[in-house]
Amino acid sequence: MAAEDLDKQPDSVSSVLKVFGILNALGDERDIGISELAQRVMMSKSTVYRFLQTMKALGYVSQEEETEKYSLTLKLFELGSKALVHVDAIRYANGPMRELSRQTKEAIHLGALDDDAIIYIHKIDSQYNLRMYSRIGRRNPVHSTAIGKVLMAWCEPGLREDTLAKITFSPGTGKAVQSKEALLPLLENVRAQGYAEDVEEQEEGVRCIAVPVFDRFGVVNLGLSLSLPTVRFSEEGKPALIALLHAAARNVSSQLGYHDYPF
Repeated sequence: MAAEDLDKQPDSVSSVLKVFGILNALGDERDIGISELAQRVMMSKSTVYRFLQTMKALGYVSQEEETEKYSLTLKLFELGSKALVHVDAIRYANGPMRELSRQTKEAIHLGALDDDAIIYIHKIDSQYNLRMYSRIGRRNPVHSTAIGKVLMAWCEPGLREDTLAKITFSPGTGKAVQSKEALLPLLENVRAQGYAEDVEEQEEGVRCIAVPVFDRFGVVNLGLSLSLPTVRFSEEGKPALIALLHAAARNVSSQLGYHDYPF
């Protein structure tokens, strides 16, 4: 896209296009000076400099002290790697999730932490007419969802603190915990027992059970859950559902390279 076309875009869109234009140019060179970079992207040096300083502050660009040339850092690689992890996880999880769906006929979800919320990255719908509403890409709070509690329970302490600081403890159905102080001991219990529950905390009339999925390094970046209406739930049947969830999560974890699933 030419510079004159960028100028015709709304400011926010134009800024995004300029950022990606600079990133693409940086990707073509190991390091590059600001004058050459400005020529390549057909922007003024002052504009390119302004964007580069923001990218440096965010960690996506570095500047060599002696030559003052700019280059990309590995942060974009890190970001892309996270996306690839999710792509691989979805591929590996699809079969076990479908088998779990066949065994239970209930809704099955695979979720990941996304800032201060969880996001569903894969799902298998319930085979019943009476079911919960969900969709891939939907975000829900960490403190009122079973997957959120699982991810927080196995979260690296620093990331957990950062996430907890961002949470808005909204009332929801009124059944979820409403403070960090109430959530922390609950998370310890989740880790000890190997699963988390959402007892009508996110949606009235719906219960959810979730278990951890481990990657090859033993890190829990994903949670696997089963959701069902309260009318189909029984405490007597809960252990069997948890066992099925653990079997499916153990299968996915093994495919991701982790063979010491603890539950």
